[in-house]
Amino acid sequence: MTNPAVDETTPTREELDQLVAKAETGARQPGGIPATMLFVLALLWSLYQLYVASPLPFTTGILLINDQQDRAIHLAFAMFLAFCAYPATQNSPRDRIPATDWLLALAGAGCCLYIIAFYRDMVSHTGGIRTTPEIIASVGGMLCLMEITRRALGIPLVIVASVFAIYAFLGPHMPDVISHHGVSLNRFVDHMWLTTEGVFGIALGVSTAFIFLFVLFGSMLQMAGAGNYFIQLSFALLGHLRGGPAKAAVVSSGMTGLISGSAIANIVTTGTFTIPLMKRVGFPAEKAAAIETSASINGQIMPPVMGAAAFLMTEFIGISYFDVIKHAFLPAVISYIALYYIVHLEAEKAGMPVLERRAEKPLAIKLRNMLSSVGTILALAAATYFGIGLVQTLAGEGTFWAISAIFIVTYLTLLYVASRSPDLELDDPNSPLIHVPEALPVLLTGLYYLLPVVVLIWCLVVERFSPGLSVLNAIIGMTVILLTQRPLLCVMRGDGDIVAASRAGFYDFILGLVTGARNMVGVAIALASAGIIVGVVSLTGVGLLMTAIIETISGGSLIVMLAVTAVMCVILGMGLPTTANYIVVISIMGHTVVTLAAQHGLIVPLIAVHLFVFYFGLISGTTPPVAVDAFAAAAVARSDPLKTCIQAFYYSMRTAILPFMFLFNTQLLLIGIGSPWEFVMIVTVSIIAMLVFAAATLGYFLTNSRLWESAALLLIAFTLLRPGYWLDQLQEPYIIVQPAQVTERIERMPTGAGVRMVVEGTTFSGRDVTKTILLPVGEQGPSGADRLAGAAGLTLTIEDGEARVTNVAFNSPAYDWGIDFGWTVKEVQVEAERPSKHWFYIPGLLLLAAVCALQLRRRRHASAGTTAAAGAD
Repeated sequence: MTNPAVDETTPTREELDQLVAKAETGARQPGGIPATMLFVLALLWSLYQLYVASPLPFTTGILLINDQQDRAIHLAFAMFLAFCAYPATQNSPRDRIPATDWLLALAGAGCCLYIIAFYRDMVSHTGGIRTTPEIIASVGGMLCLMEITRRALGIPLVIVASVFAIYAFLGPHMPDVISHHGVSLNRFVDHMWLTTEGVFGIALGVSTAFIFLFVLFGSMLQMAGAGNYFIQLSFALLGHLRGGPAKAAVVSSGMTGLISGSAIANIVTTGTFTIPLMKRVGFPAEKAAAIETSASINGQIMPPVMGAAAFLMTEFIGISYFDVIKHAFLPAVISYIALYYIVHLEAEKAGMPVLERRAEKPLAIKLRNMLSSVGTILALAAATYFGIGLVQTLAGEGTFWAISAIFIVTYLTLLYVASRSPDLELDDPNSPLIHVPEALPVLLTGLYYLLPVVVLIWCLVVERFSPGLSVLNAIIGMTVILLTQRPLLCVMRGDGDIVAASRAGFYDFILGLVTGARNMVGVAIALASAGIIVGVVSLTGVGLLMTAIIETISGGSLIVMLAVTAVMCVILGMGLPTTANYIVVISIMGHTVVTLAAQHGLIVPLIAVHLFVFYFGLISGTTPPVAVDAFAAAAVARSDPLKTCIQAFYYSMRTAILPFMFLFNTQLLLIGIGSPWEFVMIVTVSIIAMLVFAAATLGYFLTNSRLWESAALLLIAFTLLRPGYWLDQLQEPYIIVQPAQVTERIERMPTGAGVRMVVEGTTFSGRDVTKTILLPVGEQGPSGADRLAGAAGLTLTIEDGEARVTNVAFNSPAYDWGIDFGWTVKEVQVEAERPSKHWFYIPGLLLLAAVCALQLRRRRHASAGTTAAAGAD
């Protein structure tokens, strides 16, 4: 098709690179010796992280250090590079590094390395009076950290961290509801800098062990050309559909989100191509930017990386990485499908034109090509799964070498297939003539890029290796591709300079290592700063105070409490990068959600709570006044930033409803699903529900919806996402058992069951609390009391018809619920025998069918009227 005139306001590649640099790697680009030094330092950081992640420290004994020392080196690299890369102000020089920044870089790194140099002395003072040098190093390090946080991440995180730090000292002078005993400077620096409770805590530990390697892997994959391949493949598959460029933006952002830890980088990478195309097929600039924003933010909830939050969840919750990605997978997929459908409805409403393929072919050939593309992927997936299993059986101890040989052969085969086609190059989206390429040639041209991704997912999901070991294996595969793809393509094509190609491949590899380190600077700084907030929460117990505050605001309503929590997550997450965002909101709000939900009779799995606050923290990227993600997309689209924010938030409503649904219906997180058929039903119904919800919010389904039809669609979506609500209105879900019968009831329970109890008691702070808890009861055989004590760590004494707690084992499930000596069991709740809640899918689907029938009839009448009017003309 021929497109409208080129939009002269489209930003240049240089402007976009500056936008990414400002947000991700620093806007300063010095030359000469400083540039070389920073290049070498970034390279050394990547090499160091690869070395400590490998078995080499254990086999050589070199750099065999503990976690705190490793984290100190990690942060020292980040702070030195950050002070050199991020200017202090808008007027600071961009082409050179001022002397003050050199001094700050040395000071920041030196305060971190103090832990290395004086580790023995520092450990000997643990829990006691800190020396003057230790206090100076700690205070100086935190001040340097706050300054570089301001430069790299903006003022919001500095304000939040500073408020928490001040709160730690001024606790006794605060209002009663948020007061605490206060801390001394000695205790503060001990907790925040000299131990692993604050800055060098879990967050920075995860950054050191996992996040750096995943960011490095994504950088190397991007350097090899995989980012361009994902965009081209998405456009080739979907560009010919109505609203195709926007649909391609959704899919390519999802594919990029698999390996990316940054929504802004995702926006600029894919948006450079997709946003101009969306504008040319009829999307207004604000909608084009909003679609790219929503798609890129969704990339942060897509396993296996989830903006690096997946690794933090494993540490905070204490479950395996596989379980995290298993629970997070379905909501992420549902959200992406809903966004794709929103794009489709927008294109249908506006009657947008479609782009032409480069060579239009008959339908039979199109179907053959599509089936060939899908068949190729399925065949490779099947060969991978069954082939590796067979190799493991036959090769035994030689499995590693056998699989390495298969990797090399597969890589050479796919590379040979790719050599039969020219290299992929993005069309200029601003050119007056745009065609969609054929899907199969594009698919085959870069299929070998997926090999390291397959290695990563196989190691994580099938072999259940640790995230660090899994991504290390993937990086090894990526290194092979980076070093060899250029010279091998020269040989296979029979043209080009092999020596020059080998040099270019080696430079790509080195540049991938350097870029990965530069991309990690902001992430490491953000996690270290968030460590201050985590440290203050653990030092003062402010999380417990938030429970009382939100309980007061909500007035005892569970829904209001969750809504207030969601709003606070959005506010706390404004202007923060993904990982820092998650750490801040879960540190402050996580305990609050679990506690208040339990007090209202809702038992929520920890993973559901963490995903709840994570989702709403990410939505802050679309909410003004600090909507950094939407502002970046607006810069690419040259659209109004505020309108873009509003539109992006509107599109993100489908993501906002999911956390509420999976708190009440944990089957959306694949929890409590009993059979494969139930799994298929849950997935299918959930997708239908989100599509219906998207149609309701847009006011368009099969045609423009009337107000009552939109209301009906919302009711249908609610019913399909939470069918248990209607069953609860008809029949109570639990039978109440008297506390005196609790041990008798537990004795009859099957192995693996849990007992649901309402307990009440007084907390350490003097508050009277009533909460609903769920405790495991262990295997059948022993008495009910012994089963409860052995599995849950809870000992009860039955006297005068009352069950009283006489002992709680340390670190037991009962201890984790906050139960203490002297608490009483108010009632025991046993699940009632009821019909399946899934029966309510039937009336929901019948109502959906009725709405479809009405809209189809109205659509046919409108089409007939249009045809008649055209005939009359």
